[in-house]
Amino acid sequence: MASWLWGAQSHGGQPAAVLREPTGHWGHWGAPKPGDGDKPVSHLPAGGGPSCCWYFLSTHTWIHSYLHRADSNQDSKMSFKEIKSLLRMVNVDMNDMYAYRLFKECDHSDNERLEGTEIEEFLRRLLKRPELEEIFRRYSGEDRVLSAPELLEFLEDQGEDGATLAHAQQLIQTYELNETAKQHELMTLDGFMMYLLSPEGDALNPAHTCMFQDMDQPLSHYFISSSHNTYLTDSQIGGLSSTEAYVRAFAQGCRCVELDCWEGPGGEPVIYHGHTLTSKILFRDVVQAVRDHAFTLSPYPVILSLENHCGLEQQAVMACHLRTILGDMLVTQALDSQNPEELPSPEQLKGRVLVKGKKLPAARNEDGRILSDREEEEEEEEEEERVEAAEQKRQAKQISPELSALAVYCCATRLRTLRPAPGPPQPYQVSSLSERKAKKLIREAGNSFVRHNTRQLTRVYPSGLRMNSANYSPQEMWNSGCQLVALNFQTPGYEMDLNAGRFLVNGQCGYILKPACLRQPDTNFDPESPGPPRTTLTIQVLTAQQLPKLNAEKPSSIVDPLVRVEIYGVPMDCARKETNYVLNNGFNPHWGQTLQFQLRAPELVLVRFVVEDYDTTSPNDFVGQFTLPLNSLKQGYRHIHLLSKDGASLSPATIFVHIRVQHSRGPD
Repeated sequence: MASWLWGAQSHGGQPAAVLREPTGHWGHWGAPKPGDGDKPVSHLPAGGGPSCCWYFLSTHTWIHSYLHRADSNQDSKMSFKEIKSLLRMVNVDMNDMYAYRLFKECDHSDNERLEGTEIEEFLRRLLKRPELEEIFRRYSGEDRVLSAPELLEFLEDQGEDGATLAHAQQLIQTYELNETAKQHELMTLDGFMMYLLSPEGDALNPAHTCMFQDMDQPLSHYFISSSHNTYLTDSQIGGLSSTEAYVRAFAQGCRCVELDCWEGPGGEPVIYHGHTLTSKILFRDVVQAVRDHAFTLSPYPVILSLENHCGLEQQAVMACHLRTILGDMLVTQALDSQNPEELPSPEQLKGRVLVKGKKLPAARNEDGRILSDREEEEEEEEEEERVEAAEQKRQAKQISPELSALAVYCCATRLRTLRPAPGPPQPYQVSSLSERKAKKLIREAGNSFVRHNTRQLTRVYPSGLRMNSANYSPQEMWNSGCQLVALNFQTPGYEMDLNAGRFLVNGQCGYILKPACLRQPDTNFDPESPGPPRTTLTIQVLTAQQLPKLNAEKPSSIVDPLVRVEIYGVPMDCARKETNYVLNNGFNPHWGQTLQFQLRAPELVLVRFVVEDYDTTSPNDFVGQFTLPLNSLKQGYRHIHLLSKDGASLSPATIFVHIRVQHSRGPD
């Protein structure tokens, strides 16, 4: 029995709390009158509400010192400014509009000050989470505190790998806010809430946020975060080109960036989207941005995908800039320890920059000119792309020896067949495919394409018809083992959400080890025929907390939220299911609905949680989302911390869910 923690009966319909400081003196915030009876928590009636404040009691116990600190003039009253200071002190990040509305609802005296029971009511309403209280009661029993063995039982039911009593004790010491509770190895409801809202209580496995994968396999065994038209900050027709776009891409974990290189004035090559109104930037400035920012977030190799439209003289200038500016970062010859039959590993290439470009001698077209990567594919594109291809062919020039020498491990080569060529393997060849050509190969030669991608790199880029810099779904390409799935990083949308989710784990280093079925040279995997379901994913959507307002200028505008769970994987696994909408409640909506999915290739699945504002007359408005790999999704009761359209945190907005993953017998 936790006799050390004391509660109080209510007075006049308002709960009162007895606050004991370490010295044993009574606190003055909502303290009971002399003679009021106080009794152990374990004797208080269950259920909460105005007749009992066992939940609020523990909140009062730890928040007492913060109230004194936030009360800047020590008048025992709290202005809204002081309440905001208090919220910051206790790490509650609440929207100003929500906070003020709650403040006014508790300001019964209507004097812009909270005092006594008004402060109690504010704190109680601020922090109350009935669904967490119910879970907590289920494990804590009558004394309303979790012992370390009871917390261990909860962890085991959560499916926490390797949960031990020592781990439960460590969680109490980390997240419990009441010092007396810590000393007795007990966790109050507040500590329980803090734990569930922490990274350890997150849906994303915290162990996967660090580097945890084998980085010693060939480059072809990894998905590599890749950008298309990296230099653009907006539209590919008339948008701004900027070196800052490269800096932002690297900050998002991108490891393969594109440089569209064209003849520039004064003998200096420039980068822009050719034959458009996009602005131009100097090639050398981009290379300097690579030098200064490429390895800020990730130590693993960066690939410069050159789309070369320059003549021989300026190509030589490009090669000179690459060597001079990048210095030892640039790979100019094969590693001494390199096995010629396979690509080096990310670990072997740490801190290095690779050039993807044409290698002499190279295949020529009918009039003897060498075509750029895109031109080779566009010769096979649909009729509507032939005009663009013809224009690019007229601009193509021969490749200079200086630039050719820098294509060491990423030699751009036309993909003529998926059958291995006779003779020794050619792992250094990289094929660039438009999304259309890649989709055709997936449909017509699924397993052969998968096997091809176990041996060498394939880069996929958006179709030339996507004039507004829109993106395609990268999932289709990942399903077939394509490593360099290039997207327009400047264009937000579900496609970039998937890319962010795929590369969210493994330290966000931009390299994700492909599943075993996409690495084995003799694999039988075909994304179009993945076999029967092997995994059942069950998600119970319980509640959400503090969803953002979509129209801040209209106080009466309140979201009607619904939650949709979207599954991205092989075609037979792709699905989406959603809850009903909750009318006019973005602060603490409740659903309690269960969504279930059958999965055939779980190792490829991404799970996207989406919150929308329901609208009867127009498409729903986006509120927030979070995407992560199924294999990094933790089971049990978890919080989903939502992100905005551009990937920024929407803290404190969360969804609270229960997750269960059941694997049938057989390999995962």
